[in-house]
Amino acid sequence: MTAGPLLLGIRHHGPGSARAVRAALEARRPSVLLVEGPPEADAVVELAADKGMVPPVALVAHATQETGRAAFWPLASFSPEWIAIRWALDNRVPVRFIDLPAAHTLAEPDRTEDEATGTAPEPAPGDGEGDGEGVGDGDAEQPAVPGAGQPEGGEVLRIDPLAVLAEAAGYDDPERWWEDVVEHRGDADDPIAPFTAVEEAMTELRAAHGDGGHRRDPAREAHMRLRLREARKEFGDEAVAVVCGAWHVPALREQRTVTADRALLKGLPKVRTEVTWVPWTHRRLGRASGYGAGIDSPGWYGHLFDSADRPIARWMTKIAGLFRDEGRPISSAHVIEAVRLAETLAVMRGRPLAGLGETLDAVRSVMCEGSDVPLALIQDRLIVGDVLGEVPDAAPAVPLQRDLTALQRSLRLKPEAGERELDLDLRKENDAARSRLLYRLGMLSVPWGRRANGSGTGTFRERWRLEWQPELAVRVAEAGIWGTTVEDAAGARARSDAAEATTLAELTTLAESCLLAGLDEALPEVMRALADRAALDSDVGRLAAALPALVRSVRYGDVRATGGAALRRVAEGLAERVCVGLAPASSGLDAAGAAELRGHIESAHSAIGLLDDEELRGRWRAALRRLTERQATPALLRGRAARLLLDEGELPEEDAERLMGLELSPGNPPAQAAGWVEGFLAGGGLLLVHDERLLGLLDAWLSAVPRDSFEDVLPLLRRTFTAFDSGVRRSVGELARRGPGRGTGTVAARGHFPGFGEEPDTARADAVLPVLRLLLGTPPATPSVTPSPTDRSTTTASSPAAAPAVAPIGASS
Repeated sequence: MTAGPLLLGIRHHGPGSARAVRAALEARRPSVLLVEGPPEADAVVELAADKGMVPPVALVAHATQETGRAAFWPLASFSPEWIAIRWALDNRVPVRFIDLPAAHTLAEPDRTEDEATGTAPEPAPGDGEGDGEGVGDGDAEQPAVPGAGQPEGGEVLRIDPLAVLAEAAGYDDPERWWEDVVEHRGDADDPIAPFTAVEEAMTELRAAHGDGGHRRDPAREAHMRLRLREARKEFGDEAVAVVCGAWHVPALREQRTVTADRALLKGLPKVRTEVTWVPWTHRRLGRASGYGAGIDSPGWYGHLFDSADRPIARWMTKIAGLFRDEGRPISSAHVIEAVRLAETLAVMRGRPLAGLGETLDAVRSVMCEGSDVPLALIQDRLIVGDVLGEVPDAAPAVPLQRDLTALQRSLRLKPEAGERELDLDLRKENDAARSRLLYRLGMLSVPWGRRANGSGTGTFRERWRLEWQPELAVRVAEAGIWGTTVEDAAGARARSDAAEATTLAELTTLAESCLLAGLDEALPEVMRALADRAALDSDVGRLAAALPALVRSVRYGDVRATGGAALRRVAEGLAERVCVGLAPASSGLDAAGAAELRGHIESAHSAIGLLDDEELRGRWRAALRRLTERQATPALLRGRAARLLLDEGELPEEDAERLMGLELSPGNPPAQAAGWVEGFLAGGGLLLVHDERLLGLLDAWLSAVPRDSFEDVLPLLRRTFTAFDSGVRRSVGELARRGPGRGTGTVAARGHFPGFGEEPDTARADAVLPVLRLLLGTPPATPSVTPSPTDRSTTTASSPAAAPAVAPIGASS
């Protein structure tokens, strides 16, 4: 390396680079360390030495007036920048960041949709997109949140430096080449030599390909040169060390005038910014997460960095421990054989040390018996991992973040990187408070938890799935504009949303959220907006669609001990208007409109049943009965209304048969009759199993459908019957094969069921008696007379006439 500042060109998140950086700093021991990163972070860099700072972490910069516009600079325990910063702080060496200020990068205009969501084409190493894939720069990572800025512009290099170097060395896989020459390289006698070689390679590449086509690199490198010039003037050339992406090293060696560099920075847009530290995760370091940080295997890289000796043997031991925890029988012999096979594969492939590919091949062969399925577990738990970093309390944070942190501690609800389930019992004070916190965060667009379908039937239980994502820290900062506490911010957001709501459904959902979140102060204002909107809305479909959310809110209000009286009045008013307007609203609908209204009717039916108001239920049943008789109502809705009334016990079976007979009469078009059948049987087909008279009517109608109309009817019937359980379909088929309707009355009235004989088989029934006596502890009885198998009149000790089929426990014989 030439005389002058120590320029350490590194690969972002590269453990080999990290070890080499530490060795170079120990050898040169500079007086000042310059690191590629936002200069605004100079104020918080000292926190990296705090005992409470546990990587992976990230520097986050966000615009003061638009907190959703943010950028991240993630650092893992094996990142060269992190190792360099910790070395400097431990040795009392000042640290300065020299990249283009975040005030400029966050002031860039909005990107295209792909760039704004982190789904731009895969960046090449060194392009400023968090280039850990190669020997690039390690720039800011773009958060996948609405409105977030992307600090690096999104352009993609025309070349991949790592791929070019790998190809020159005869490798077809750049990642494999990097592992062989850097990650698996032993300690060199000269710790500076690796960086000299990388600088020479980057110089040749830049001479051949220019700056790679990244439009912001000239300005960034100009700012780096200016900061480097200041440090050299203050400390001297030999006392300065720079850690930056290897792609930029040749540019920092260039001799440019101060005037020329300042000209490149003149006129750049600028915004006010704030910088702090936030926890990060290994999953967010992975390229698959959409952030472009550039490494597929952060867990593997962390292992390589931490394991100074025998990394392959230690890695295989970790895999064995994981498999054992999952119940797979893995022995020490498996581990030994897997290590030997991985090392043998490395020799056969000409590699200095077994890499991740060789270890996975060995594990697949030795521990997984050739199956790839268990490898997914290794990928998730070890190769990537669910490590979540920690940030000390001293790190700057918005007041809302501090309140959230205090709530998380008081409620014993620690953020975790991996997904976990949380079961809450709302009758317990702490669980109810947890539920309110999660709902309030959801209203603030901080989706830490999402509701999961629980197995309980009561409204006092909730099941959540929690997973803390690093970008949620930015969401919290963005939500800080609504208030300084979670409760105040959620209430302010609810009032604002109520004022801006344009539909009744939005307001009912908002009212439900306010009750679930326990926002008693915001609820009255939301309720006034809801009542005003409901009074003006005359669409029965929208009213019926809004009713379930209101009724759920009333029930949750009771469970959570919050006031739901006003909400009940609004819900009852909506239900009244739905009852009055249902019949007129169902007239003249096409097939799509009828299907949509059918869903609203079913929802309203369930909701009105939950209101526990018998008078209101009576009016609703009357409205449904009117639907069954109105010919202007689509057949689908007439059939559905009839079935709802039948299930409620409000429609006698004789009336149901009469309605079905009328609808399936030859005078009605087959398509209309099929629509009625679809609506009537939508609640399940078990009704046809237990009442063969209805099945007989349906069978007779279907047999009489003309050939030219059958193809039009078939899709409707198929859609209806495929919704039945397989057992119901089988039973209906048995009845149809035998000929339904040949008897009179229901199946239960005739005393037999489909699939069984006409008379019970007593011999088969008696066979269970010895087992029952054994289970109940009753001594077996010895028959006095051995009956003929066909003589059913002979009384024996084993016959039902001589002994009870089931004797009381402990009874004597």
